[in-house]
Amino acid sequence: VKGLGISVDRLLESRAFESARIRGKERIIEALEGTLTKPYPETLDETSFMIELLSYPFSRILLSCIDDNYLTRRYALKEAESSSTLLSQSDSQFLIEFSTEFGINIKPVTSTLFLLHFTDYLHLSSNMKELEWKLVNRKMDYGNVSLSQRDLARLLQEAIKFKIQDSLPLELSSELCEQLEPYLKEIKAKLEERKKNFERIDASEVDTDSFPPCVKYAISQVTSGSNLPHSMRFAMTSFLLNIGMSVDEVVNMFNISPDFDEEKTRYQIEHIAGATGNTYKPPSCNTMKTYGNCFGEDKLCTKLSHPLTYYKRKQWLTSKQDSNQSETKDESGNEDSDDGIKE
Repeated sequence: VKGLGISVDRLLESRAFESARIRGKERIIEALEGTLTKPYPETLDETSFMIELLSYPFSRILLSCIDDNYLTRRYALKEAESSSTLLSQSDSQFLIEFSTEFGINIKPVTSTLFLLHFTDYLHLSSNMKELEWKLVNRKMDYGNVSLSQRDLARLLQEAIKFKIQDSLPLELSSELCEQLEPYLKEIKAKLEERKKNFERIDASEVDTDSFPPCVKYAISQVTSGSNLPHSMRFAMTSFLLNIGMSVDEVVNMFNISPDFDEEKTRYQIEHIAGATGNTYKPPSCNTMKTYGNCFGEDKLCTKLSHPLTYYKRKQWLTSKQDSNQSETKDESGNEDSDDGIKE
């Protein structure tokens, strides 16, 4: 914005930039509701190009005023995804220059093959769940990971997402955010509506108090808008299905995830539920530990070897405890009654 000679005050207040402000609000709503659509720059006239360009910093200001972790992550994800076509169709020189802008040191080997240090690779691929992105499945050369042009473009998409996430929220005054309330109102309403659509587990259907610590942790991560590793997502999903939750109920568990794709999520959950003929059980405690998915191990965990066993045993222990308490109350009530008779 500064490079264009436009002050932030003008962007926020001038009637000349009202279209850019509206577009900035729309970018966030589009990201929240589905896919953020951005036109190709070469198809825009000068005015439309300026509107699209200036809408981005205004979106960042609106996001900072709302300061919601889920909304920020969702927006960063959709902005990055909207850049995927541009990145995938770019030549190697553009990708190298783009990498430099993001502080990523790419070493070209050929016009279609690149090297990236494994530490940068691990950072950029940290949220990518497919097995092909695991470091053990990659060719290494003296600490550098070999990448095709397609793979580099995909990792740069992640770099965009991380940069947006890490740069928000901006430090803004409460007065400025109050001034922008007409733009914030619709976004807040859409955000609240989306979060309301997320249905929490019905305690009347399942005994949430008897969940093992690892499952409680996974659910807390999902409800906070964090993405789970594939192995943890499978463990949580198979556990919930095995204790009686329906496919629809489990799908709704993931509705708050920033990268939620209902069709893809439903397909995966139905597969685990046995749509293909094989019903999957959750992994054992040893397997959970192997994949780094054992969180908050308690005293009962040390005596058992499977999350489903934990759930059943915890229910039995709770039932037994409730029964003992009930008997104690009955005995106490009888004694009180006897005392009343004596009086």
